[in-house]
Amino acid sequence: MDWNFQAAGELAAALRAGEVTSVELTDEAIACIERDDKTINAICVPDFDRARAAARGADQARDRGEDRPLLGIPVTVKESYNIAGLPTTWGMPQYRDYVPAEDAVQVSRLKAAGAVVLGKTNVPLGLQDLQSFNEIYGTTNNPWDQDRTSGGSSGGSAAALASGFGALSIGSDIGGSLRTPAHFCGVYAHKPTLGLVANRGMVPPAAPALPVDLDLAVVGPMARTARDLTLLLDVMAGPDPLTLGVAHDLTLPPARHQRLSDFRVLVLDEHPLLPTGSAVRAGVNRVADALVDGGAHVVRRTPLLPDLAEAATLYTQLLFSGSVARFPVEAYEQLRTRAAGLSADDQSLAAARWRGMVFSHRDWIEANDRRELHRHGWRQLFAEFDAVVCPITPTPAFPHDHNLDLLERRIDIDGVEYPFFDQLVWAGLATMPGLPATAVPAGLSSEGLPVGVQILGPMFEDRTPLRLAELLEQTIGGFQPPN
Repeated sequence: MDWNFQAAGELAAALRAGEVTSVELTDEAIACIERDDKTINAICVPDFDRARAAARGADQARDRGEDRPLLGIPVTVKESYNIAGLPTTWGMPQYRDYVPAEDAVQVSRLKAAGAVVLGKTNVPLGLQDLQSFNEIYGTTNNPWDQDRTSGGSSGGSAAALASGFGALSIGSDIGGSLRTPAHFCGVYAHKPTLGLVANRGMVPPAAPALPVDLDLAVVGPMARTARDLTLLLDVMAGPDPLTLGVAHDLTLPPARHQRLSDFRVLVLDEHPLLPTGSAVRAGVNRVADALVDGGAHVVRRTPLLPDLAEAATLYTQLLFSGSVARFPVEAYEQLRTRAAGLSADDQSLAAARWRGMVFSHRDWIEANDRRELHRHGWRQLFAEFDAVVCPITPTPAFPHDHNLDLLERRIDIDGVEYPFFDQLVWAGLATMPGLPATAVPAGLSSEGLPVGVQILGPMFEDRTPLRLAELLEQTIGGFQPPN
């Protein structure tokens, strides 16, 4: 049997039944990587010797009667996570030789759960792109079309999963970095509620691995099935043992419903600031039709929905205020001059980016206060609805674009060009208020490219969008290997 495309849950059952060993799974995964990754370039830092040793240890542990959630299952890890003995560069050439001495907390949790780490997956420079290429490790290609991007910044992980390189992966998300690669490569990902999953050790190279509460950014699971997302989230979730974990234990509430017919779902396919491409709109409609056919209560409009234009502006300001926080003084002053020259009437997302880059602390507090109003709006919405289904980006995977000036790039939506970063409006819908969001495959475009949607849920009710993702997988199908 070819085990490389089996779900992690299926592999765990086969391991428990003695149908296969971890050594066999690991050897088969490594052979697949060595055969196919020359064209995909997803695994930028292989760790095969230690993986084989870990697989032998997993088999010995099972022989002793041990059984852990991921015991013996091959996985990959995004390059940006610290793994002791392996380089962590974030794609930045000046750190190509930086090797941390300690595992990130999530790598420790993977290992404690028995996972076999095959290696690290590729990322963009500084994790700041919707693609995955850098000077150190090169470009990761989309397994469905190698002339197109696999997404970013967890693009290496999504491409690895789509190619059969391990059953699970872990990534991170601030601008859709879990969800966009999943959407582009036809796999699953879950952006957890802000603060649900400890992030210590997912830190820029040479920076101390401290238990910091990040704004907007999360770490989370990626997989080839919705159920595997839940399996991995249960390993990852919980506070850092150095901080909140001293006093708190995590108990996630169960999903609100188990049957499709009990869900109340708001479906969105239009944004006031950016059109939705026809391929993505078709994917949203496929999901909406499946929900209706399954008996779910589906609504397309509600006055409870927070203002999408204001939400996109707030997200853009908060995101870019953080992205330039450590710029040199000279560069920051140039940004201030550019922002000061904007017309007061310019309320575009481009203007929001420039203004956000030079936010004062007062500006940030005001934006954060408006964010809290949006969070309250979402609480009110989720009193009437269980989930929101909407796009992740307005298009399927786009052709590689290596223009290093990201502000000059454009995204083509049905033949019309828009600023590259405007496509973040859908990712920001969940990120700005900190909502959980599950990326779900929704079929293929007319060009044969994967199309996904995201399912947003109430804060700290991550099991609700995850359960709806499982039900949709049973209804419309899920991951399929690239042709």
